Amino acid sequence: MNTNPVFNRRQNHNNTPASVTLIITNFIVFGLATQMLTSCAGIKSFFWVVLAALAVYNYFTIRKYREEYEKPQIIAYILSLVVMLGLYFVLRYAQHC
Repeated sequence: MNTNPVFNRRQNHNNTPASVTLIITNFIVFGLATQMLTSCAGIKSFFWVVLAALAVYNYFTIRKYREEYEKPQIIAYILSLVVMLGLYFVLRYAQHC
């Protein structure tokens, strides 16, 4: 009987770099939190809890994969933070108050 797996994968190979996964996760969580927890009346307190949890997640993910973060990845991460700030204003003021 053949015990070899049908598809051989390299060890610890996820096909998507951790930096890209982190940026995608940031956009999803931040976008959903902005849509659900902000309104024309103000920002709900839980929004800040979500952002704090996201910051902790970012810290530990970057710390875990520190050897992967070189200059291009750091520039992409900082640009994604700037774009998220712009996304906040677009989503917040697009609610037609």
